[in-house]
Amino acid sequence: MNNPTPLEQLVRSAVAPRQVSIGLPDPMSPEERRFPLTPEAAAMLIDRGFTVKMEAGAAKSIHFSDEAYTRHGVEIVERAEAFRCDIVIYLPAISEADAHRLKRGALLMGFAHADSRSPRAIKILLQKYVTAIALDKITDAAGNHPFADILREIDGRAAIAIASALLADAVHGKGILLGGVAGVNPCELTIIGADLAALAAARSAVGLGAMVRLFDNDIYRLRDLTAAMGPGIIASALHPRVLRSALHTADIVIACSLRQPFEVSAEEVADMKRGVITFDLDQSTAPVFPSMPKVDLALASPCDNGPEDGQRVCYVNAGSAVPRTAAMAVSNTLLTMFDDIIAAESPLNALKLIPGLRGAAYTFLGKPVSNDVAKMLGVRAVDINLLLQFS
Repeated sequence: MNNPTPLEQLVRSAVAPRQVSIGLPDPMSPEERRFPLTPEAAAMLIDRGFTVKMEAGAAKSIHFSDEAYTRHGVEIVERAEAFRCDIVIYLPAISEADAHRLKRGALLMGFAHADSRSPRAIKILLQKYVTAIALDKITDAAGNHPFADILREIDGRAAIAIASALLADAVHGKGILLGGVAGVNPCELTIIGADLAALAAARSAVGLGAMVRLFDNDIYRLRDLTAAMGPGIIASALHPRVLRSALHTADIVIACSLRQPFEVSAEEVADMKRGVITFDLDQSTAPVFPSMPKVDLALASPCDNGPEDGQRVCYVNAGSAVPRTAAMAVSNTLLTMFDDIIAAESPLNALKLIPGLRGAAYTFLGKPVSNDVAKMLGVRAVDINLLLQFS
């Protein structure tokens, strides 16, 4: 009887995938108090297979302790280690020193902050082949801007909450209710611009009982907003006499984004009520109230707006007054985006497969792929689609 001859057999082997690390450095910026991830959102990313590393004390602006993050599996590290991660979520404009801390080929996510970008920091990103994405420029399949839109909605609702508190302050305000009571006229709100922030502000104000007038130079935007609001507001085109009358009697004035530039003159500002509370929620264009001094709510508390004081200031950065709400909203949107990245199996594939993510990049493979960034550097932008074909 012949003995059986042993034969070679293939043995299945596998290499464990490397965990992708996400870094959360401390913003360390007085202009940007918002933070990208809550402890619960960080835990959900860890459950998806990521490693999350946060700089010690980074979430203090949204009143979460380091312990709240460590309980959910987040590693607390030094600043340099948070910047050495594969993906770094850093909402302010990055500085030269922090750009040097990034690892070569990292993915950097933050807000655009076009006015405060450092050309030298951008050059460092290019030298390190960092892929930089402006979150507020990302679009979805329907053409919406998920991050920018939720931040606009927060701005609109925050403006009404702040204005209501200022008006009701008996010492520093007028000591009046936004909505009034039976027999007492409600406050008047004038909104210039019919965008998502305007819709959020109008809904909040109408819910509190205020009288709302809304103006825009785009009739289609007015039609869409009034359809969403119903008969609760008065909508009008930007007729100078009608607008001036509304500004004259308004207790609150909110400027939002417009398709065409618009400016309220110094004479019209002087004709507004004493103690009027004014916001400009769109800082991407020229100011609507150039004669008014700005008060950035990320840097300072609201000023005394009592009628006897007579001063008129324009508040900006309203959403930074509620950074924890912003953190929760941004966290929700980030989780959806990371689900798309996981489905694409890598950030590079995500750029190839998701046009809205690709269009938000401003540096890629050592090249500026945004016209704004290229113009700032004095060079020509490179089409990211061409770079992706060879990557």
